[in-house]
Amino acid sequence: MAETPNNSPQSSPSDNRPNPGFGWTAYAEQLNGRFAMIGIVALILIELLSGQGFIAWLGF
Repeated sequence: MAETPNNSPQSSPSDNRPNPGFGWTAYAEQLNGRFAMIGIVALILIELLSGQGFIAWLGF
């Protein structure tokens, strides 16, 4: 029996990415989550390197 070729279009991983848009979109939420993770890591590094808490580091 001969195999039939698969003529359906192949989806690439980039097809699953959310499209940028205006307002409350999945793309905006994903981007906000990534920036929040970067901010938390930066905050932890500031506290570890300075030996002070974030509020004390700000001067309050």
